[in-house]
Amino acid sequence: MEHIGVRETVNFMGLTFNVETICMTWLAMFIVIVVAGLAVRSLKVIPTGWQNFIEIVVVWLQGQINNMMGRRGKMFEPFIVSLFLFLLTSNLLGLIPFMASPTNDLNTTLGLALLVVCMVHFFGLYFKGTHYIAHFFQPFAPFVVINMIEEIAKPITLAFRLFGNILAGEILIIVLLHLIPIWMPIPSVVWLAFSIFISCVHAVIFTMLSMAYLGNAVKE
Repeated sequence: MEHIGVRETVNFMGLTFNVETICMTWLAMFIVIVVAGLAVRSLKVIPTGWQNFIEIVVVWLQGQINNMMGRRGKMFEPFIVSLFLFLLTSNLLGLIPFMASPTNDLNTTLGLALLVVCMVHFFGLYFKGTHYIAHFFQPFAPFVVINMIEEIAKPITLAFRLFGNILAGEILIIVLLHLIPIWMPIPSVVWLAFSIFISCVHAVIFTMLSMAYLGNAVKE
């Protein structure tokens, strides 16, 4: 219990690195690449196995992208699918004994949130030019203050929502394992199942909000 929240770090060239987060991030990326490789290794007209799982995810996300981002959303499909699969894998890793979710580290979630927000502004300017800047002054010029506060809040809320829920779920699993006798595993199993559900939900929420922000910037 005394190790909750304590992270092993190393210093390199004046920078501090969280070893556990880096290792778990690379593991999550490796799992996503392997699953994607297995899905496309032997494509079939009637999908089975990993191909079936990936096709369900891709088709569902394509529908959401078309609804939320319009025809320009097609260029973002690889990013959105990769983001969702990475988040889902990362969230679930922490439920495996002796492993931790990369998303239980604020550095990971804030990095992803900043990436999304930077993409929003870059592609907003790319597709809409000065009209994108003008919308910050709508409906009246003084509203630019409120709109800028909203833009600053976007990465903060994205990052803290995911980070807080994933970390809290892992902490509660550890607490339950320490409090409940080994011959009474039902509460722990129930909470584990609920944590799996929460991990999936928050991967969906982060991805949906990312699509919504990008959609507002690029949709015609």
